[in-house]
Amino acid sequence: MRTHYPMSEDQKYDHRISLYIEAAERLRQGEYDVHLPEAAPGDDLGRLGLALKDLAHTLERRYQEIQKLDQITRRINAGLLLDEILENVYQDFREIIPYNRIGFSLLEDNNRVVRARWAKTDQPLIRLGGGYEAVMAGSSLQKIMDTGRPRIINDLDDYLRRKPSSESTRLIVEEGIRSSLTCPLIANGVPVGFMFFSSIHPNTYTLTHIQSFMRIAGQLSVIVEKGRLVSELAQQKSDIEDKNAELIHLNELKNRFLGIAAHDLRNPIAYIQMSSEFLTSAGDTIEEPVREQILTDIKTQSQHMLDLLNELLDVTKIESGRLDLQPGEIIVSAFLDGAVYRQSQLASPKGTRILLGTVPPGVLIADEGRLRQVIDNLLSNAVKYSPAGSTVYVSADHTASEWRIAVRDEGPGIKPGERDLLFQDFARLSNRPTGGESSTGLGLAISRRIVEAHGGQIGVDSEPGHGATFWFTLPA
Repeated sequence: MRTHYPMSEDQKYDHRISLYIEAAERLRQGEYDVHLPEAAPGDDLGRLGLALKDLAHTLERRYQEIQKLDQITRRINAGLLLDEILENVYQDFREIIPYNRIGFSLLEDNNRVVRARWAKTDQPLIRLGGGYEAVMAGSSLQKIMDTGRPRIINDLDDYLRRKPSSESTRLIVEEGIRSSLTCPLIANGVPVGFMFFSSIHPNTYTLTHIQSFMRIAGQLSVIVEKGRLVSELAQQKSDIEDKNAELIHLNELKNRFLGIAAHDLRNPIAYIQMSSEFLTSAGDTIEEPVREQILTDIKTQSQHMLDLLNELLDVTKIESGRLDLQPGEIIVSAFLDGAVYRQSQLASPKGTRILLGTVPPGVLIADEGRLRQVIDNLLSNAVKYSPAGSTVYVSADHTASEWRIAVRDEGPGIKPGERDLLFQDFARLSNRPTGGESSTGLGLAISRRIVEAHGGQIGVDSEPGHGATFWFTLPA
């Protein structure tokens, strides 16, 4: 039978030391749930145990914070474009820093300018949004970037009283913001921009928030810079695609140009060639009335080709952005009188009348030559597609903001499915000129571009079988 003797004090100390060594080993392996004997008053070795327990709790909190920051970083990094990344920051960063608003600004022009790029808030008003910019040199933001440390302002009202010239502070205060945490973003040693966390409450931010941000600042800066670069590449890709689409459109325009030219010029050229050969070979044997008719036909065909080429060249000129307007003051009544007179001469062979209603007095500012193209085109189309002996009506009205000029015919009208085609290049509708007149399908497209270049609109009101009213507006 063994005899048990009481342990000495040294033996008790040795027993707790082994527990402490075991606890330290567990902490080293990332196991924070340690159980140690309670310390008696005046027990120095027991206080060591308490210190180990406190260390375990501290390490566990730090580990959980690191895990949380890592999760937030992964969620933020899941965004590809800059706006997606900033949206993820706005959704997830409340676990680290309190805020009602987040703003983001980029350094541009070799870091000489800081420009607001993005902002989001849970408040009803944003006054300091994208596009606002300020010079960096000598600014408080320059000092923040130089130190690489965030800045806290917990009373923006007081700050604005002391610095009334700060436009950005005034705008942010007008949004209802009362405290802010401004954080520099530096990716791989290169300044990127700033993140602004803002609260509607004063005294929101503490050094703890700075410490929390600094733990993730490097990763966040790299993520944001990645998003900016990807966004720039995406924009460049979009610009290239737009340019390619424009080139494709211009190539299609060129092909249609050549197709129209080949088709519409072939017949008149052939007729002119045939007629000139006949005049040359027949000589004096041709009777004078026949000679005059042939020469008149040659002149008509030549004019038709010239009109066609002028319209085609107008389209390419307008498409390339070379439509130079020379605006001047136009007396509307006199302008329309002249247009009606010109077109009435051309309409008389069909027995078509063109009537101008009462035009209110007034002027508009426009390029008269270009505007003449528009009204002549609308009138000639009305005559061209109206039956012989019909009437074309011209009217003009104006308000304080615009003039509205309309041309109404008694033709077959426009089918609903064809209205969208009217003002497109080379549009050919089911209606055909009633007198065998020629049409390139370009006049209305050119008119649309001219009217829009003046800041106006052009359109048509029509019901099949009841004629059509083509109208355009111009700013008064």
